[in-house]
Amino acid sequence: MNLDHVNGSDKGNVVLFALSTCQWCRKTRALLDELDVAYDFTYVDLTSGEERDEVVKELTKWNPQLSFPTIVINNTKVITGFKEDEIRETFS
Repeated sequence: MNLDHVNGSDKGNVVLFALSTCQWCRKTRALLDELDVAYDFTYVDLTSGEERDEVVKELTKWNPQLSFPTIVINNTKVITGFKEDEIRETFS
């Protein structure tokens, strides 16, 4: 699975599954940037073939509804949707 990296402070292993056309995904990325969180992300809608299969399989493990955005933190905690307060609390 190819992930793009955004530099910031190390707040653990943070992976964002997003769509390139999703306003809530853009707001989530902007909030992570504002909080100076280092994270990896993928735009699921820009993947194809085997890579898409791999991304969807990984996302389904954390969020069977396949809703966006989905943030996975340290392979233990999941935040689905743009939940600003929960995101701020998690990374403060």
